[in-house]
Amino acid sequence: MIASLNKSFFLITVSAISLAFAAGQPAAAQDLELGEIVITPNRTPMELSTTGSSVTRIDREEIEEQAQPLVTDYLNQVPGVSITSPGPGSETSLAIRGAPRRYVKTLYNGIDISDPTNTQVQTSYQYLLSSGIDSIEVLRGSQSTLYGSDAIAGVISMSTLGDIDPGVTHLLAGEGGSHGTARASYGLRAAAGGSRLSFNATGFHTDGISAADAGAERDGYENVTLDVAGEHEFSDMFSVFGSALFIDAEAEFDNGFVTPPVDDLFNKNLSRQLAGRAGFNLDLMDGRFRNTFSVQAFDLERTISTEFGDTVFEGKRYKADYQGAFDVNEQLTVQAGADYESQEAFFPGSPEFSPDVTEDFSITGIWGQLTAAPIENFTVTAGIRHDQHSEFGGYTTYRATGSYLFADSRTRIHSSVGTGFRAPSLYEMFGDTVSNPNLEPETSFSFDLGVEQTLLGGNLIADVTYFHLTVDDMIDCYPVGAWPCQYQRIEGTSKSRGVETSLAYRINSQLSLGGSYTYTHAEDQNGTRLPRIPRHAVGLTAAYKPAEKWTVSAAGKIAVDTVDTDGASLDDYVLLNAKIAYKPTEDTELYVRAENILDQEYQTARGFGTPDFSVFAGFKAKFGP
Repeated sequence: MIASLNKSFFLITVSAISLAFAAGQPAAAQDLELGEIVITPNRTPMELSTTGSSVTRIDREEIEEQAQPLVTDYLNQVPGVSITSPGPGSETSLAIRGAPRRYVKTLYNGIDISDPTNTQVQTSYQYLLSSGIDSIEVLRGSQSTLYGSDAIAGVISMSTLGDIDPGVTHLLAGEGGSHGTARASYGLRAAAGGSRLSFNATGFHTDGISAADAGAERDGYENVTLDVAGEHEFSDMFSVFGSALFIDAEAEFDNGFVTPPVDDLFNKNLSRQLAGRAGFNLDLMDGRFRNTFSVQAFDLERTISTEFGDTVFEGKRYKADYQGAFDVNEQLTVQAGADYESQEAFFPGSPEFSPDVTEDFSITGIWGQLTAAPIENFTVTAGIRHDQHSEFGGYTTYRATGSYLFADSRTRIHSSVGTGFRAPSLYEMFGDTVSNPNLEPETSFSFDLGVEQTLLGGNLIADVTYFHLTVDDMIDCYPVGAWPCQYQRIEGTSKSRGVETSLAYRINSQLSLGGSYTYTHAEDQNGTRLPRIPRHAVGLTAAYKPAEKWTVSAAGKIAVDTVDTDGASLDDYVLLNAKIAYKPTEDTELYVRAENILDQEYQTARGFGTPDFSVFAGFKAKFGP
C-alpha cells in the first residue's frame, strides 16, 4: 500500500509541476490577500491579514471550479479538518484538530443548525448541499468567548448572500452520472438600490453504493434543500435582514451494529429541518456605534425507520442575540453582546424501560471584546464571556489573539489562545435510563502560533501553524452499578496537538496551485489515539485555464496513518478528483468531472465502503444582466 501511495503522490506532484511549466512564468504582482475579508473570527468584517486566529475561507469561485455536490467535499480540503463518510447521505463525522463534531459550532446564514435531539448536540453534515453556497469560513481553536457552548474546536460558518450585481439573475444547473446520481438547482440573485436577495432550490438523488463494504444492496439518498437570504437598507443607519432554510432528506443505511456491517433492506434515516433568522442593524454616531439585533428558530424532526417501525425524535431551538461595536478611535474598538438560547427535545421511550420524554433547558450569555491596533501592522483582541445554564449554573471563558506584520519582509506572526465549554446535551441529561441530570460541562483550552510568509509580490502565500488543544471533564457512558452504563464526567485530559501548513500560489492568470499538510496527534484521557483522525493529511488543488473557454481543475486528498475505533490501522489512501469545463458563452458552462480517479479501495470507517471511480457530466447557465 505504501508503494502505491508513494507512486500516486508522485504522479499528482509531477502533474502539478508539469502544469506549472506549461503555463509559463509567474504573473506580475497580484496580491492574493488584498480585499479578502473574513467575518467569523471576530463576528465582524476584518481583513484576513490582521486576524490572529487560524481561519480558512472557501469562496464562490473555488466552489464553482470544483462543482462538488456536498459541503463536506470542500471542508475535507481544509487544514486540520477530517471527514469520515462512506458516501453521500451516509452518517458523516467531522473533526477539527482531532476534536469531533460535537465540539464544532456550525452556522448557516447565522443560524445554528446542530441537532438538539442527538446523543450530543451536533450537526448532520451529510445533509448539507453546496449549491447556492457563496462562502464557507472555518475558524479553528476554542471560540466559546464569541460563540458560546460547543465551540471547543472551532466554528464553521456558511453564507449564501454575497456580493450581487444590480438587476435580476437566474441560475440553472444540472448534473448526472455514476451510481444513478442526478442533481438540479435553481438560483435567483437580485439587487437594486439598498436591497439584496438570494434564493436557491436544489434537488439531489443517488442510488448510492452499499454502505456495508461486504454488501451488495445499494443505499440510496435523496435531498431537497431550499434557502433564502436577503437584506434591505432603509438608510445609512438602518437595515433589516432575514434568512430561512428547509431541508428534507431521506437516506438508506445498513446494519452497523454487527461486525462487519451487513446489508439491510429496511433501514432509513429521514430528516426534516426548518430554520429561520431575522433582525436589523442600527448604526449610530456616523457609523461609529454599530448594533445588530436578531432572533432565530430551528425545528427538526428526524425518524429512524426499520422493519420494526419508526422512531421519531423532535427538537427545537430558539435564540435571541444582540451584538454591538463602538469605535473609540481608529486604534480601538469595543465589542459587546448578549444572547439567550433555549433547546427542547422529545425522546421516544420504550414500554419495557422508559416512557416518552420531553425536556428543555436554557442558557444565557454575555460577552465583551476589545480590538486594538496600538501600532501599525499590529492587531490584538482580548475577550471574556460568562454563560448561565438553567441546569448546571455558570461558566466563564476567555480568548485573546494577535497578529503582527513585518512589512519589509512580508512576514506575519499570528497567534490565539482561548478556552471553551460544551454543555451536556438534553439526551445526556434527560434522554433515557442512561442519562444523568447532574452533569456539568466539558471544558477546553487551546493555543496556536503561526508564521505566514508572502512572496513573489503577493502571488505566493505560505503558512505554518502549531496548535494545541486539551479537553477536560469529558462526558461518556460508563458502567455504574447494575446499569450497563450511565453518562458521567470522566477524570483526565484529552489532548490534540500538531502542525497545519498551507500554500497558495498564483503562478499567472492561467494557473493557480494550492496545498496543505496537517500533522495531528490526538489521544483520549488514557493516552489512546483518537479514532479516524489521520496522523498525516495532505490536500492539493490546481486550476488551469489552457484557453479562454476551457478550465481544468483538480483536488487531491492523502490520508496516512489512521486508526479505527478498535485501535487497528485503516489503509492509507489517495483521492484525486478532477473537472474539465468548457464555456460556450460567458454565461454557460458544460463540464465533465470525475471522482476517485485512481480508483482507490479504501475505508474511512472499518467495514463501510466508499465510492469507486465515478464520472459525472453537467451544465451551468446564467440568465440576466
